[in-house]
Amino acid sequence: MATTCGLRTLKNEPVPLKSVSVEVDVQGHVASVNSTLQYENQESNPVEAIFIFPMDSNAAVYRFLARIGDVEIEAQVREKEKAKEEYDDAISSGQEAFLLEESDESSDVFRLSVGSLPPGQTASVTVGYVSELAVQADHALRFCLPAVLNPRYTPPGSSSMTTEASPQAGDVPYTLSLTMNIYTPSFVQTVESNCPLTPLAFLSQDKTQAKVSLAPGHRFDRDVELLLYYSEPHQPMAILEAGQPGVQSGSLMGDTVAMLSFYPVIEAEKSSHVASSGEFIFLVDRSGSMECPMNQNSGDKSRISSARDTLLLLLKSLPLGCYFNICGFGSEYESFFPESVEYTQATMESAVKMVKSMEADLGGTEILPPLQNIYSKPCLPSHPRQLFVFTDGEVGNTKEVINLVKSHAHSHRCFTFGIGEGASSALVNGMAEGGSGHPQFITGSERMQPKVMQSLQYALNPVAKDIAMKWNIPAEVSVTPLSPPVNVLFNLKRVIQYFQLTGQNASNMSGSVSLHYIVEDKPFENKISLNLKPDADNSMLLHRLGARKAIVDLEGKVREGDDKSAKERVVELSIQSGVSSSYTAFIGVNRENKEPVQGPLQRRLMAARSLFAGNSFAGSLTTLNIDKEPEDPMMELIGLQRADGSWDLQQALASILGKQEEENICCVFPPQPEFSSVWATVLAVLWLHGYKAESRDEWQFVATKAMTWVRAQSGRRDLFYFFTHIHIH
Repeated sequence: MATTCGLRTLKNEPVPLKSVSVEVDVQGHVASVNSTLQYENQESNPVEAIFIFPMDSNAAVYRFLARIGDVEIEAQVREKEKAKEEYDDAISSGQEAFLLEESDESSDVFRLSVGSLPPGQTASVTVGYVSELAVQADHALRFCLPAVLNPRYTPPGSSSMTTEASPQAGDVPYTLSLTMNIYTPSFVQTVESNCPLTPLAFLSQDKTQAKVSLAPGHRFDRDVELLLYYSEPHQPMAILEAGQPGVQSGSLMGDTVAMLSFYPVIEAEKSSHVASSGEFIFLVDRSGSMECPMNQNSGDKSRISSARDTLLLLLKSLPLGCYFNICGFGSEYESFFPESVEYTQATMESAVKMVKSMEADLGGTEILPPLQNIYSKPCLPSHPRQLFVFTDGEVGNTKEVINLVKSHAHSHRCFTFGIGEGASSALVNGMAEGGSGHPQFITGSERMQPKVMQSLQYALNPVAKDIAMKWNIPAEVSVTPLSPPVNVLFNLKRVIQYFQLTGQNASNMSGSVSLHYIVEDKPFENKISLNLKPDADNSMLLHRLGARKAIVDLEGKVREGDDKSAKERVVELSIQSGVSSSYTAFIGVNRENKEPVQGPLQRRLMAARSLFAGNSFAGSLTTLNIDKEPEDPMMELIGLQRADGSWDLQQALASILGKQEEENICCVFPPQPEFSSVWATVLAVLWLHGYKAESRDEWQFVATKAMTWVRAQSGRRDLFYFFTHIHIH
C-alpha cells in the first residue's frame, strides 16, 4: 500500500516549500496560531504543489491568506464542491489559485493546493487557526504543532486523502521558526519543550506575559511540543466576547459568545477508595506500525514495547472482584479470553504471560471489527464497562469508527491513548469524546504509564449523574448552547462549554451560571459569577471556537442520518463564521494577473514527514531492530505482586531489594513464618516509597491494593499501624 510520506517530487526533485514560520498567541488556555508556508517554483514550467499535512482535530481553521509578489489574496469559505470547481477552472485557464480543504475521512488532515505558480515565482500561504490547550496529568497546558503524518491504513474498498500515491521521503528540505507570546491571569512558571528553546523572556513584572521561541535552525522533522506551566492552572472562569461590529444580532457572529471553564471535584468516599466492580477491556493495536520507535530516534523503545509495560502495570493495578479482557487487533483480531473473566490470581497470571509475548504482528490497522465484536457482547450486570484503546492512530476510516463508539456511548466509557508521533488526534479525541471518556497522547521520551494511571483513576472514580447547567441572568438574555451537552465529568478535569447570548446590551449587568451534578447521591454545585458586559475584542477567537464545536456536533448528526437539514446548517454556519468543515473549503484566486501562466503544469505532491520514510508499510516495518532495554526494577517488583495486592517472600524480590537471600530480608524485621508475605509486602511498598517516589502516579494503585490486603490480615495491629503510617507519610 502506498504511504503519504513524501517530501520529494515524483522525479526525486526538491519540493518548492522553502520554510515554515509560526506565530502563536496564547491567552490563558486558548492558542491562536498563524502558520506561514513559503514556496518558490525553481523549475522551468508552472507548478501545482499539493501539500498534505496534519492538524489538531479540535482546531478551528478560520483564515487562509495567500501572497504572490505584491498581491494579497484573502481566501473565502465555499461549499466544498463549488470551491473545487472554482479552483480547477482557475488553474486550467492559467490563473494562480489556492485551495485548502479538510479531509472527508478525518478532521486532523488537510490538503493545500497551490496552483499555476509560474517559473521563478515565490508565494506564501498563511493558515490561521485557534484551539484549546489540553491539560496534562502534571497540570501543564500542551501546545503541539504536528509535523508527522503517519500513513493511515484504509480497509480494502475504501479511499482516503492520506493514502494517495506519493513519493518516498528524503531529508526535510525546510526549516521552522516559531515564536509564542503568552498572556495569562496567573504568572507563567516555566515553558518546556521536546525541542531546543530560547530562554523564556518575561514581558511584565508580574510574569503574566512572556515570550519564547524555538532555537534558530530547527528542522521540522518531528512534532513540536511546548508545555506551559502556570501558577494557578485550575481557575474556573467565564469569558464573554462581543459580537462582530456591523453583523446582525441574532446570528452567531453578531451575538455575544461565552466560554465557561469548570473544574469539578469528583471523589469517592474513603470507604470506597478501591472499587471492586467494573469490566475493563484493553484493546491494543498490534499492527506493523506499532513496532516503530516512540519518536524519530530509532534507539527509543518501540510502541508495542511501551504498550506491553503499560498493560502489565494495568493488570497489577486492577481491583479484585472486577472483570477484564485484552484484545489485540491488526488486519485481524484476537482476544486473550473468549469472554471477560473475573480478576483472580490465575487469570492475572495467564494474562501477564500472554502480554509478555505480545508482538506487533497482526498486519494493518483495522479497528472497526474488534470494536463491533466488543459491542456485540452484553454488558455484565453491576460491572460498568470501561474500554481502554491503545493505538498509533493510523486508520483511514476515522469517522466510521467514531460513529460506532458514539452509538454505544450509553453502555460504556472509552479511554484512548495515541502512541507515538503522528497518532491521529481525530481518532484519539473523537473516540474518547464519543465514548464519554478521556484522550491521552504519549510522544517522545514520555512514559505512557502516568497518563494511563490517570485515566484508570478516572475510570475508578464514581460516576457523576444528572449533570446540568443552570443560568441566573436577566430575562431579556436568551442562551443557545454551541457545545454538545456535558455527559461526563472527571475529578479536576477541565470542562469547557460555549454559549451564544442573544439580547445582550452594553450595560453592566451581572449574573451567574452553575454546573450541577450528583455523586454517590450527594449533590454538588460549581458556580461562576458573570459580568455580562463582554470584552470588545475583534479577534473573534471564542466565536470561532464555539462555531467549531457546533459544526462538529452537526457533522455527527449528518453521519447518524437523524437530522436531514444538518449538512445544510453545517455549510451555512461554516460560511458565516469563516471556520472550515468537512463540507466546505477555502478558495482564493489571483484575479489581478490578467496574463495566463504559460507552459505545461507540473504537479508536485508533498506531505508532512512520516516515521516510515523510505519503508514499505507492510514489509520493512517489522524488520526494525530496536535494542532490548534492561528490565525496569520497579516493573520487575510490580510484576511479582499477586492479584490480591500481596508479595511472597522469594529470591526474585530479594534481588530487587538488594538482598542476596530471602533470609537477609527476614533479618530486617524478623517475622513469624506465617506472616512472611506480610513482611514482604511491607518491604516492597517501602522500596517504592524510598526509591521510586517520583513515580508515585504509576504505582499508587499497586500500593493501595497492598494496603488493603495488609488491613485485612488479622492479629497484626502493630504491623497495620506501622504500614499505614509509612504509606501516608
